[in-house]
Amino acid sequence: GKEHEMQYTPTHTTGILPAGKWSIDPTHSRIGFSARHMMVSKVSGEFREFDAEIHVEEDHLQSRLTAEVQMDSIDTGNSDRDNHLRTNDFFDIENHPTMTLVSRSFQPTEGKFLMSADLTIKGITKVVEFEITFEGAGQDPWGGTRAGFSAVTTINRRDWGIEWNAPLEAGGVLVGEKVVIDLDIQLVYDGSSK
Repeated sequence: GKEHEMQYTPTHTTGILPAGKWSIDPTHSRIGFSARHMMVSKVSGEFREFDAEIHVEEDHLQSRLTAEVQMDSIDTGNSDRDNHLRTNDFFDIENHPTMTLVSRSFQPTEGKFLMSADLTIKGITKVVEFEITFEGAGQDPWGGTRAGFSAVTTINRRDWGIEWNAPLEAGGVLVGEKVVIDLDIQLVYDGSSK
Protein backbone atom coordinates (compact mmCIF):
# COMPACT_ATOMS: atom_id res chain seq x y z
CA GLY A 1 0.00 0.00 0.00
CA LYS A 2 0.88 3.67 -0.09
CA GLU A 3 2.32 3.68 3.42
CA HIS A 4 5.33 1.77 2.13
CA GLU A 5 6.08 4.08 -0.78
CA MET A 6 9.68 5.21 -0.93
CA GLN A 7 10.49 8.85 -0.37
CA TYR A 8 13.31 9.88 -2.69
CA THR A 9 15.54 12.88 -2.66
CA PRO A 10 15.56 13.72 -6.37
CA THR A 11 18.94 14.32 -7.93
CA HIS A 12 19.77 15.46 -11.41
CA THR A 13 22.46 12.92 -12.09
CA THR A 14 22.60 9.16 -12.13
CA GLY A 15 26.21 9.47 -11.00
CA ILE A 16 25.16 8.46 -7.50
CA LEU A 17 24.12 4.98 -8.55
CA PRO A 18 26.74 2.54 -7.29
CA ALA A 19 28.16 0.16 -9.87
CA GLY A 20 27.18 -3.47 -9.60
CA LYS A 21 24.10 -5.64 -9.93
CA TRP A 22 20.60 -4.29 -9.36
CA SER A 23 17.38 -6.27 -9.45
CA ILE A 24 13.79 -5.19 -9.90
CA ASP A 25 11.37 -4.93 -6.99
CA PRO A 26 8.20 -6.31 -8.58
CA THR A 27 5.89 -5.07 -5.84
CA HIS A 28 6.92 -1.47 -6.55
CA SER A 29 7.22 -1.82 -10.31
CA ARG A 30 4.74 -1.92 -13.17
CA ILE A 31 4.93 -2.93 -16.82
CA GLY A 32 1.96 -1.29 -18.47
CA PHE A 33 0.67 -0.79 -21.99
CA SER A 34 -2.18 0.94 -23.76
CA ALA A 35 -3.68 0.84 -27.23
CA ARG A 36 -6.52 2.64 -28.98
CA HIS A 37 -9.79 0.75 -28.98
CA MET A 38 -12.57 1.41 -31.48
CA MET A 39 -10.65 4.51 -32.64
CA VAL A 40 -11.76 6.55 -29.62
CA SER A 41 -11.09 4.97 -26.25
CA LYS A 42 -7.96 3.39 -24.85
CA VAL A 43 -7.51 -0.09 -23.50
CA SER A 44 -4.76 -0.31 -20.94
CA GLY A 45 -3.35 -3.22 -19.03
CA GLU A 46 -0.25 -4.61 -17.49
CA PHE A 47 1.87 -7.70 -17.16
CA ARG A 48 1.89 -8.91 -13.56
CA GLU A 49 4.89 -11.27 -13.69
CA PHE A 50 8.30 -10.13 -14.81
CA ASP A 51 11.92 -10.14 -13.79
CA ALA A 52 14.79 -7.84 -14.65
CA GLU A 53 18.44 -7.43 -13.85
CA ILE A 54 20.59 -4.38 -14.41
CA HIS A 55 24.35 -4.17 -14.29
CA VAL A 56 25.34 -0.58 -13.60
CA GLU A 57 28.85 0.29 -14.74
CA GLU A 58 31.03 3.14 -13.44
CA ASP A 59 30.30 4.78 -16.79
CA HIS A 60 26.52 4.55 -16.60
CA LEU A 61 26.16 4.64 -20.37
CA GLN A 62 27.85 1.22 -20.45
CA SER A 63 25.22 -0.32 -18.15
CA ARG A 64 23.22 -3.35 -19.28
CA LEU A 65 19.62 -4.35 -18.71
CA THR A 66 17.86 -7.63 -19.36
CA ALA A 67 14.17 -8.19 -18.61
CA GLU A 68 11.78 -11.08 -19.12
CA VAL A 69 8.00 -10.81 -18.98
CA GLN A 70 5.63 -13.76 -18.52
CA MET A 71 3.02 -13.20 -21.23
CA ASP A 72 0.45 -15.33 -19.42
CA SER A 73 0.31 -12.67 -16.69
CA ILE A 74 -1.42 -10.14 -18.97
CA ASP A 75 -4.22 -8.27 -17.19
CA THR A 76 -6.50 -5.75 -18.90
CA GLY A 77 -9.28 -6.10 -16.34
CA ASN A 78 -11.37 -8.28 -18.68
CA SER A 79 -10.76 -12.03 -18.63
CA ASP A 80 -12.37 -12.69 -22.04
CA ARG A 81 -10.14 -10.07 -23.63
CA ASP A 82 -7.08 -11.35 -21.76
CA ASN A 83 -7.77 -14.87 -23.00
CA HIS A 84 -8.10 -13.58 -26.56
CA LEU A 85 -4.79 -11.73 -26.21
CA ARG A 86 -3.16 -15.02 -25.13
CA THR A 87 -4.20 -16.77 -28.36
CA ASN A 88 -2.34 -16.82 -31.65
CA ASP A 89 -4.49 -13.89 -32.84
CA PHE A 90 -2.16 -11.81 -30.68
CA PHE A 91 0.63 -13.14 -28.47
CA ASP A 92 0.42 -16.92 -29.07
CA ILE A 93 1.73 -17.54 -25.57
CA GLU A 94 1.59 -21.31 -25.96
CA ASN A 95 4.51 -21.05 -28.38
CA HIS A 96 5.97 -17.78 -27.06
CA PRO A 97 5.50 -17.68 -23.28
CA THR A 98 7.87 -14.78 -22.65
CA MET A 99 8.70 -11.33 -23.98
CA THR A 100 12.27 -10.13 -23.48
CA LEU A 101 14.00 -6.77 -23.48
CA VAL A 102 17.79 -6.49 -23.71
CA SER A 103 19.50 -3.12 -23.77
CA ARG A 104 21.89 -2.20 -26.57
CA SER A 105 22.98 1.31 -25.59
CA PHE A 106 22.17 4.33 -23.43
CA GLN A 107 22.46 7.94 -24.57
CA PRO A 108 21.87 11.08 -22.50
CA THR A 109 19.30 13.50 -23.90
CA GLU A 110 17.85 16.66 -22.34
CA GLY A 111 17.96 15.49 -18.75
CA LYS A 112 16.76 12.02 -19.67
CA PHE A 113 18.23 8.93 -21.25
CA LEU A 114 17.43 7.11 -24.45
CA MET A 115 17.76 3.36 -24.17
CA SER A 116 18.03 1.44 -27.40
CA ALA A 117 17.01 -2.17 -26.77
CA ASP A 118 16.09 -5.42 -28.47
CA LEU A 119 12.44 -6.22 -27.81
CA THR A 120 11.45 -9.80 -28.59
CA ILE A 121 7.76 -10.65 -28.90
CA LYS A 122 6.49 -13.88 -30.52
CA GLY A 123 10.07 -14.81 -31.41
CA ILE A 124 10.58 -11.61 -33.43
CA THR A 125 13.25 -9.16 -32.30
CA LYS A 126 13.17 -5.47 -33.18
CA VAL A 127 15.10 -2.49 -31.86
CA VAL A 128 13.02 -0.04 -29.83
CA GLU A 129 13.91 3.30 -28.20
CA PHE A 130 12.76 3.94 -24.65
CA GLU A 131 12.85 7.40 -23.15
CA ILE A 132 14.00 6.91 -19.56
CA THR A 133 13.51 9.32 -16.68
CA PHE A 134 15.58 8.87 -13.54
CA GLU A 135 13.20 9.39 -10.61
CA GLY A 136 15.76 9.40 -7.83
CA ALA A 137 17.65 7.09 -5.50
CA GLY A 138 17.98 6.70 -1.80
CA GLN A 139 18.20 4.47 1.24
CA ASP A 140 15.17 2.43 2.17
CA PRO A 141 14.19 1.89 5.84
CA TRP A 142 15.93 -1.51 5.83
CA GLY A 143 19.36 -0.19 4.94
CA GLY A 144 19.12 -1.03 1.25
CA THR A 145 19.72 1.24 -1.72
CA ARG A 146 16.89 1.79 -4.18
CA ALA A 147 16.53 3.69 -7.43
CA GLY A 148 13.44 4.61 -9.40
CA PHE A 149 13.03 4.96 -13.15
CA SER A 150 10.18 5.44 -15.55
CA ALA A 151 10.38 4.65 -19.25
CA VAL A 152 8.08 4.93 -22.23
CA THR A 153 8.07 3.92 -25.88
CA THR A 154 5.53 3.58 -28.68
CA ILE A 155 5.65 0.56 -30.96
CA ASN A 156 3.64 -0.70 -33.90
CA ARG A 157 2.43 -4.18 -32.96
CA ARG A 158 2.45 -5.28 -36.60
CA ASP A 159 6.25 -5.09 -36.56
CA TRP A 160 6.07 -8.20 -34.34
CA GLY A 161 3.56 -10.00 -36.51
CA ILE A 162 0.59 -9.14 -34.28
CA GLU A 163 -1.76 -8.48 -37.15
CA TRP A 164 -5.21 -9.27 -35.80
CA ASN A 165 -7.94 -6.71 -36.20
CA ALA A 166 -11.65 -6.40 -36.82
CA PRO A 167 -13.23 -3.76 -39.05
CA LEU A 168 -15.81 -1.45 -37.55
CA GLU A 169 -19.07 -0.74 -39.32
CA ALA A 170 -18.46 2.98 -39.05
CA GLY A 171 -15.02 2.61 -40.62
CA GLY A 172 -11.67 2.12 -38.98
CA VAL A 173 -10.60 -0.85 -36.92
CA LEU A 174 -11.22 -2.28 -33.47
CA VAL A 175 -7.68 -2.20 -32.11
CA GLY A 176 -5.07 0.42 -32.95
CA GLU A 177 -1.68 -0.62 -34.31
CA LYS A 178 0.28 1.70 -32.05
CA VAL A 179 0.91 0.46 -28.54
CA VAL A 180 2.41 2.61 -25.80
CA ILE A 181 4.57 0.68 -23.35
CA ASP A 182 5.21 2.42 -20.05
CA LEU A 183 7.44 1.11 -17.30
CA ASP A 184 7.61 2.19 -13.69
CA ILE A 185 10.63 0.45 -12.24
CA GLN A 186 12.06 0.35 -8.76
CA LEU A 187 15.49 -1.25 -8.48
CA VAL A 188 17.21 -2.67 -5.43
CA TYR A 189 21.00 -2.72 -5.19
CA ASP A 190 22.33 -6.27 -4.84
CA GLY A 191 25.90 -5.21 -4.17
CA SER A 192 29.06 -4.63 -6.09
CA SER A 193 29.82 -7.32 -8.63
CA LYS A 194 33.53 -7.11 -7.90
